[in-house]
Amino acid sequence: MVSGLLAGLAHAGEIPFIDLAGEKDRQVVVDREEGQYLGHVSTCLLDDGKTILAVYPKGHGRGAIVYKRSSDGGRVWSERLETPESWATSREVPTLHRMTDADGKKRIIMWSGLYPARFAVTEDEGRTWSELKPAGDWGGIVVMGDHVELKTGKGHYMCLFHDDGRFFKKDGKRRNPQEFRLYKTLTKDGGLTWSFPEVILKGSGIHLCEPGAVRSPAGAQLAVLLRENLRRENSHVIFSEDEGATWTKSRQVPVTLTGDRHTCRYTPDGRLVIVFRGRYAKGNAIPQTDGDCVMWVGRYEDIVHGKPGQYLVRLLDNHKGHDTTYPGVEVLPDGTIVVTTYGHWVKGRQPFIMSTRLKLEELDAKAPAARPIRLSSDGHKVLP
Repeated sequence: MVSGLLAGLAHAGEIPFIDLAGEKDRQVVVDREEGQYLGHVSTCLLDDGKTILAVYPKGHGRGAIVYKRSSDGGRVWSERLETPESWATSREVPTLHRMTDADGKKRIIMWSGLYPARFAVTEDEGRTWSELKPAGDWGGIVVMGDHVELKTGKGHYMCLFHDDGRFFKKDGKRRNPQEFRLYKTLTKDGGLTWSFPEVILKGSGIHLCEPGAVRSPAGAQLAVLLRENLRRENSHVIFSEDEGATWTKSRQVPVTLTGDRHTCRYTPDGRLVIVFRGRYAKGNAIPQTDGDCVMWVGRYEDIVHGKPGQYLVRLLDNHKGHDTTYPGVEVLPDGTIVVTTYGHWVKGRQPFIMSTRLKLEELDAKAPAARPIRLSSDGHKVLP
């Protein structure tokens, strides 16, 4: 449990800021190729608690999928592994999702989006993979944004993604006025077949997308954090208390949780870490984290009650605009957090893949000396 002292370090009007970007001993180069853009990463931790699989494209989203494995919790990575021929045709960010069917058969699903959304399967912990195949007559952007294991039955999962009309169907077009739609698709057989997607949220006044999901500690509620792509407002959150059948109206989150591609994981002490790209509404940026790889530390209840969280951490320093992150985040059995991501880590060079490691106990020790970021009383705005 977090002590009362530590839990009280963040207040409605501030949050401690901890900068780990300069601590090079935490950082491991996963892959780098001179002159080649290596982009958006997804990872999967296997049941042994130390083997991590990683996939990422040779390009900005679109590009041949590169595949690597670490057998020691992300300290050392393999050479690039052999992949099925169709993986070279990927047109969108690849994402990995661990699933188990009703008979206990474990598999990992790898998605590749746009139209049609395609997926590949491994049933031997990533040693061999199938070719990419269409999930149906539909597609979308960043398929899949995230997945949730459902309590409606064994082998039941929900995946979430978004689209703006261009890729949901063949020869699709951007809607006018432009409208973003958030979709869910369901499987009841551990990821082998998927339902036709259903819209759960849509809007043109703001553009909500790139869902990052997390279940409440008690298990009864789901929360989904959403990027706001027009940069008119902070990021948003929606909730469901019926396994995704219905959802609340979206609302803004504090500026400390505002950014792109939220990836959520619990740590052994029950705290929640969320890694994302620092990207903010116009005129309301946190300068210490804008355009960098950021980690928020707090509790699930902070999201529910709109609190700023316990700490805000800069993990890695990106040197070109906001072209970074889309992270893989894994928590090892000893509480080590391994964040694997892409970015322009060397000024003037193409982005490459790097990971960084930390434990929350290290942040707890640094927090008393951390300079706070000042916030409005509701946590929604940055103060000078």
